Amino acid sequence: QVQLVESGGGLVQAGGSLRLSCAVSGRAVSNYAMGWFHQAPGKEREFVAAISRSGGITNYADSVKGRFTISRDNAKNTVYLQMNSLTPEDTAVYYCAKRPGGLGIRVRPREYDHWGQGTQVTVSS
Repeated sequence: QVQLVESGGGLVQAGGSLRLSCAVSGRAVSNYAMGWFHQAPGKEREFVAAISRSGGITNYADSVKGRFTISRDNAKNTVYLQMNSLTPEDTAVYYCAKRPGGLGIRVRPREYDHWGQGTQVTVSS
């Protein structure tokens, strides 16, 4: 069974940075494109960033371009989300997710088949 576990969330002041990690077990993460999503209270889960299996292709939501960076270390079976210049609008639970094997990156949550439990990110003004 594949499992995804996020970590690195917390409380940070506006303008600060956080680095989220998503540790994958049960499968080699190198087989999967991966994504990060967030969900604020009362809102739907939204795409943040995605990365291809090799890491050579990335995609970002417009709201985070230039501030967030997705990366992966396949040797460590881990995917990362570096978040800089955080604003209160970034406050949400952040989830990592995997695509089915062999498929490319996508932005819709329905196209991901396994999810982590989420990590809370709170940005104070």
